[in-house]
Amino acid sequence: MTRSFDAPRARVWEALTKPELLQRWLLGPDGWTMPVCEFDLRPGGSYRYVWRSESDGSEFGMGGVFREVTPPEQFVATEGFDHAWYPGEALVTNVFTEDESKTTLTCTVRYDGKETRDSVLASGMAEGVAVRLRQARRTASVVANTISNERHRL
Repeated sequence: MTRSFDAPRARVWEALTKPELLQRWLLGPDGWTMPVCEFDLRPGGSYRYVWRSESDGSEFGMGGVFREVTPPEQFVATEGFDHAWYPGEALVTNVFTEDESKTTLTCTVRYDGKETRDSVLASGMAEGVAVRLRQARRTASVVANTISNERHRL
C-alpha cells in the first residue's frame, strides 16, 4: 500500500509512531475506541493496540515486535492478532520518503503464504486500512500546521 501525505516526513513519522497521535486516527470501525496503545519504538521493542466497541464493550487486540527502526525513514515489525484470523504472523515494513515537504508512505505486508494473503485481502482489510490512512493524513497535516504555527509565535 502506498499513500501520499502533504506533510514533511518527520510529521508523518510522528503521526504513525506516537501513541497520542495514533489514538487520534487508528480507531478501527466507527464506534470503536482505542483504550490501549503501547508503542516501544526500538529494535526488540513491542507495540500493542486494543480496540473496544462503544456499543457492546467487546474488544480485539493486536501487537508485535519491532525488528528494525531507522527514524524517520522506516520501521519493520511483526504483526499478530489476539484472536488470530489468519495463520502465523505478518511482517510489516513501513518506508517513509520525502520530496519537497511531501511524504510517501509505502507499507509492505508479508504473510506466511499466498493463501493467507488472499484471505486477508478478501476480508476487506485493505479498504479499512485506506480509511484509517486518510485519517492519518489529516493527523500528519494537523501536526505539521501546529508545529509551523508554534514556530511563528516564537
